[in-house]
Amino acid sequence: MSEVAKNLKIIQDKILAASVKRPLEYKYFEPRLVAVSKFQPPELIIDAYNAGQRHFGENYVNELEEKGNNPDILSNCRNIHWHFIGHLQRNKVNKLLNIPNLYMIETIDNEKIASALNTSWSKFRKQNDLKLKIMVQVNTSKEEGKSGCQISDVCPLVNYIINNCENLEFIGLMTIGMFGYDTAKGSNPDFLQLRECKHNVSNELGIDLEKIELSMGMSNDYEQAVELGSTNVRVGSAIFGQRPTKDK
Repeated sequence: MSEVAKNLKIIQDKILAASVKRPLEYKYFEPRLVAVSKFQPPELIIDAYNAGQRHFGENYVNELEEKGNNPDILSNCRNIHWHFIGHLQRNKVNKLLNIPNLYMIETIDNEKIASALNTSWSKFRKQNDLKLKIMVQVNTSKEEGKSGCQISDVCPLVNYIINNCENLEFIGLMTIGMFGYDTAKGSNPDFLQLRECKHNVSNELGIDLEKIELSMGMSNDYEQAVELGSTNVRVGSAIFGQRPTKDK
């Protein structure tokens, strides 16, 4: 068994153990593991895929375009699901939507980018009834310069997407949270805040709670995120090891 496969097994076991600790209200789903392959070479992605991993996340459109069209990945990973988890600029929308096996965009944080995706998706989808899965990113830590809409804008943005973007399928909410939070201090306030946003969206817009996913938790805190109701955790270094520098 390869090192990547061993790491995946460890993480999957920890996710399962964390799932057991969840309140009953979160027992209806199995958390999804997204392997963040930022700066990782194609061979490690194929290694993870061969170990059973299907969902992979990338932060940069150009890097995702390169990997999504990589002939080795295309031939060896036919059922790969790409998640875009980085900040999206409007001038990169068409390039992103043209990438094979794009599964979800987790980082919608304003009406303009939602509208641009909605307008362009019809040019790239292969089925007329296939909508583009998206999440709304929330800046729960309220840090300046961090992507994500403000907490007060979550419900209006979700409402805009549902009522004005017929080509987009609202899946849930995503946050990065404050870096370096010590989970020994208790529940991560950013996770609690995103969970509260979920309840607000459900109550204000009349959406079933079970239809709203939460993407929160990374390599250092995914277990607690699962315990607090995360449906989607984004784990990179714990799977692939130390991330190579960008120029390599």
